[in-house]
Amino acid sequence: MARERPEAGKLIVPSLPEIPASGRWSLEATVPACLVALPGLTPDEDGLARISLTVENGKIVALTPAGGLPGALRAGMAFPTFVELHTHLDKGHIWPRRRNPDGTFFGALDNVTLDREAHWSAADVAARMEFSLRCAYAHGTSAIRTHLDSIGKQIGISWPVFAEMREKWAGRIELQAVALFSIEQVSDRAHVSQVTAAVRDHDGIMGGVTYMVPELDQNLDTLFRLAADNGLDLDFHVDETQDPASRSLRHIAEAALRHRFAGQVTVGHCCSLARQEEEEIRGTVDKMAASGIAVVSLPMCNLYLQDRVTGRTPRSRGVTLLHELKAAGVKVAVASDNTRDPFYAYGDLDALEVFREASRIAHFDHPFGDWPMVVTATPASVMGIDAGRLRVGGAADFVLFRARNWTELLSRPQSDRVVVRGGQAIDTALPDYEELDGVLAG
Repeated sequence: MARERPEAGKLIVPSLPEIPASGRWSLEATVPACLVALPGLTPDEDGLARISLTVENGKIVALTPAGGLPGALRAGMAFPTFVELHTHLDKGHIWPRRRNPDGTFFGALDNVTLDREAHWSAADVAARMEFSLRCAYAHGTSAIRTHLDSIGKQIGISWPVFAEMREKWAGRIELQAVALFSIEQVSDRAHVSQVTAAVRDHDGIMGGVTYMVPELDQNLDTLFRLAADNGLDLDFHVDETQDPASRSLRHIAEAALRHRFAGQVTVGHCCSLARQEEEEIRGTVDKMAASGIAVVSLPMCNLYLQDRVTGRTPRSRGVTLLHELKAAGVKVAVASDNTRDPFYAYGDLDALEVFREASRIAHFDHPFGDWPMVVTATPASVMGIDAGRLRVGGAADFVLFRARNWTELLSRPQSDRVVVRGGQAIDTALPDYEELDGVLAG
C-alpha cells in the first residue's frame, strides 16, 4: 500500500513494481528528459520529467507525459539500459591472483603482464569474461566495448573467446572488441598483420596505446591507413599520465584530419590534457572537434592510478577535460575501465556507479543537464548501435529505481533496482565471487 506524505497528503511512489510476465502494461516513472524521444517534453530544473510508457510484445508502443493511464504501474526513476564504451573483460577479476603492490600504473602493467603469461588460457579468459558479463547484465547494461590484449600468443586465445562470448550473449549484451597493443609494435609488420587479421575476422576495432615516441606519427599513419583499407574504426588508449608533455592526443587528431578518416575514432583516458597550458588545450580541443573524435574518460580507474606517490596525497583527479570537450561539440562518455585487476582493485561493471562517481569527481551536477547521456545515448552513438534512449518502437529495455530524484538516486547504490529487458524483469542476483575461486587458484 502506498504511504502518505504527512505534510501534503499526496501519495508517495510505492516500492518498485512487479513487472507483468506478459501482455500489455503501462508504467509511470521519472526520467532524464535527454534520454527520452518525446517531443515537447518539459523537464524540471534538474532535467527530469515524469512520463508514462506502454509496453507490448517486448517493445515500447507509447510514450506520453505522465498521467491519463489508469492502472499504470509506478516507479521512482527510470533509465534506458546502460552502455559501457571502455572495459577490459580479459583482465577482469584477476586481483586475488595478481595484485598491484604499489597501486601505480607501471605496477599494474608489470603485474598484468606476469598474470597474462602465466594464466590466460582460453578457459581462464572465458570464465572471467562470463562472470563480468553476468555482473553487467544484472546491473542493467545492454552493450559493452572491451579492449583485448593483442600481443603474441594471446591474439589467438582471446579473440576466439570473445567471439564465443558475443554469440552466447547476443540479445542480452551487445559486444564489441578493440585490439590493444603498444604504438611501438606497429613497426613490427608481422605483429600488425596478425592483429589486423584477427580484428577483421572477428568484426573488431583497431586500437593501440599511444605515447610520445619518435615513431608516433609514422605508426599512427600506418594504423589510419590499415583502418581505412579494411573498413575499421579506431579506438586508442591515450596519454594516461600526469606528464603535460605527453601530447599524443593532438597527434591523433592531426592524423585523423590528415587522412580525412571517415570512420569513428575514439580516445580513452587523455589524462595529461588537464595538466597542459591553456593555449595548448585550446588547440588540441579545436582539432578534436574538427576531426569528430569521441572521448571516453575512466574516472574511477584514473582516480585510483594517477598521481599516486607513496606517502603523498594525490593532487590530481586524473580525469580529462570533459566539460571543455563537450562544450566544443566533442562526444564525451564515461565508463568502468578495469574491474578487480592490477589497474583497478574495485568495481563491478555497474554503470550507475560510474555515473554516480563521475558526477562527484567531474562535477556533472547543478545542473545535471544532459550528462546522463555519458553512460547511455552517447556511447551507443559512438558504438553505432540502437540503445541508450527510450523511444516508441524501441525495445522495452530499462532500469527502474526507487529513488525519485538525483540526490536520492546518487546517494545510495540502488541495489534493489529492477532491470527490464524485452518488457520482462530479469533476475538481478549477482554471481558470487566464490565461483571464481577455482579459476583463480592457479
